[in-house]
Amino acid sequence: MTRTATAVDAPLTDRQREVVALIAAGCSNDEVGRSLGISARTAKAHSDALRVKLGVARRRQIPAAYRLLTGEDPYVPALVRLRPPRSR
Repeated sequence: MTRTATAVDAPLTDRQREVVALIAAGCSNDEVGRSLGISARTAKAHSDALRVKLGVARRRQIPAAYRLLTGEDPYVPALVRLRPPRSR
């Protein structure tokens, strides 16, 4: 009997954590791609890999599954990263 990989078996990469944070912030694949300097297609591939690793069926379930698995709030890093730096 085969078993699907989970985040415990295959921990998330730093890039995947960035994608989770951007998805949590409500970004589309196009927006994720622009933010990270990758194509929308690559952003979708990251999203698909995250769905498999986190065991969820829908993209919008990724942030909640990440929070349940890690106890970390994926929304906070996205808000900090997306806010433009203050000029003094």
